[in-house]
Amino acid sequence: MSNPDGVRGFERDIDVITADPCWQQWSEEQLRRWLDRGTLLINPIVYAEIAFACETIEAVDDLLPAHLYVYRSIPHEAAFLAAQAHAEYRTRGGSRQTVLADFLIGAHALVERVPLLTRDRRRYRQAFPGLRLCLGGR
Repeated sequence: MSNPDGVRGFERDIDVITADPCWQQWSEEQLRRWLDRGTLLINPIVYAEIAFACETIEAVDDLLPAHLYVYRSIPHEAAFLAAQAHAEYRTRGGSRQTVLADFLIGAHALVERVPLLTRDRRRYRQAFPGLRLCLGGR
């Protein structure tokens, strides 16, 4: 699957919403930077993580105006890659039984060929070496 026209980044970092004092400034700067370049790609998992901070769907819509992002379901190719990454995680001693949301998000960004905005450098680099990351400072 090729990078869709106009989609320039994959929003993953929810600190803009949760106001994490360690990451809020970086998150806001990165979000502004990527929005200046084009539309962001958001999948159901990212939407749910943002929605978790809200009491109504209207509140989510206020935080995430529709003109700023493209909403895409996770394709089966990405689900397969996420399952493979999870299997590898388990062989390294990971204890989670179900596929981690991070693996679905990372695999989706890889399949869509868009960079992923994240703070979790280690997990994504290990699971998806070819994935372009926009990283935080830790």
